[in-house]
Amino acid sequence: MGEEGTGGTVYLLCLAASSGVPLFCRSSCGGVPTRQQLPFSVIGSLNGVHMFGQNLEVQLSSARTEDTTVVWKSFHDSITLIVLSSEEGSSELRLERLLQMVFGAMVLLVGLEELTNIRNIERLKKELREALAGFAEATSTAFVSLVVSGRVVAATEGWWRLGMPEAVLLPWLLGSLLPQTARDYPVYLPHGSPTVPHRLLTLTLLPGLELCLLCGPRPLLSELDPQLPTSPTVPLDDHAPDHASPQLLERWWQPLLEPLRTCVPLGPRALPAGFPLHVDILGLLLLHLELRRCLFTVELSEDKEPSLDQRRRLLRSFYTLVTSMHFSPEPGPPEKAEDVAQRAQLPRACYVVSGPEKPDKGWRLVALQSGPRRLLLLLSPQSPTHGLRSLATHTLHTLSRLL
Repeated sequence: MGEEGTGGTVYLLCLAASSGVPLFCRSSCGGVPTRQQLPFSVIGSLNGVHMFGQNLEVQLSSARTEDTTVVWKSFHDSITLIVLSSEEGSSELRLERLLQMVFGAMVLLVGLEELTNIRNIERLKKELREALAGFAEATSTAFVSLVVSGRVVAATEGWWRLGMPEAVLLPWLLGSLLPQTARDYPVYLPHGSPTVPHRLLTLTLLPGLELCLLCGPRPLLSELDPQLPTSPTVPLDDHAPDHASPQLLERWWQPLLEPLRTCVPLGPRALPAGFPLHVDILGLLLLHLELRRCLFTVELSEDKEPSLDQRRRLLRSFYTLVTSMHFSPEPGPPEKAEDVAQRAQLPRACYVVSGPEKPDKGWRLVALQSGPRRLLLLLSPQSPTHGLRSLATHTLHTLSRLL
């Protein structure tokens, strides 16, 4: 890695400090770059022991085994670099200087602001929650969400608590409508309000990104954006208080437009480019049963078979199978002793091979239940069946930072 080695192997890992998500891994043997990669379990353990020490206010900077030296270093609370070297004579000082030079090279190429923005992912989530809550209070509604490509990506607690089936139908409705700058759409809620209409207001903040409100007679569209006409869709109470001001959109959303602009292209794929997933994964569905939220995508390794439509069908069928045959459909603590015994007997994982169970034949589908999270994976035929549970466990650990 820039110096002539003595036959040993060097691994360089770069991770996001706040989430532990690997950003890249490089390796060399005898000073020659190689394509060797460390297993996710090893990367997770190396980062985990470092973060464990930080939580106890202990700074772990280096460690030695019989034949390997490991050095950790964090930069600006944003990037964590880890180097493992089995080269003869590798010292902690030399490896620490290597990490400083690596971070310097990263700054040289992309700038410090771009690197520290990695830390701002959590900050953006917090700012989104604050903007949604503030905007909801200003418009006197508990139901506000941001929708990208027909998917709710952020919402108020009130929106997340919407009953079935409106929680599913409202995003589907938005995804089926033609793009418009703004809408004022009357809707009945099958569970919450089947006889009295509500108004579904939508405002396009960016191409592909819509701000949605579920509300009563107020606010008017013209109150949210002075450039929009007053909508006659729902009769208005002339004596109703003026909850909104023409500056609402600018006040709450203008500061977030630029960071949101970089997130909109993630809509269909649901995961950022370069997110560390095994190459055999063709599609996934992650459910958080307590939060009633999910992460779903089939747009992984799109150059491989099967088609996206077939991937969706395979995952849907597998979800129906595992929910009806193996896993309980809903979470919740058991109330009776026999329920406890029955729950203890429920499987934690299962897999199906769609087609002949032979090497390089048949799509692999694996499901894993861990606490409130349930993960379903669609894998390529090259993935060995004996390693499915291990792969699913590592993937669930990686994705749990997102949901």
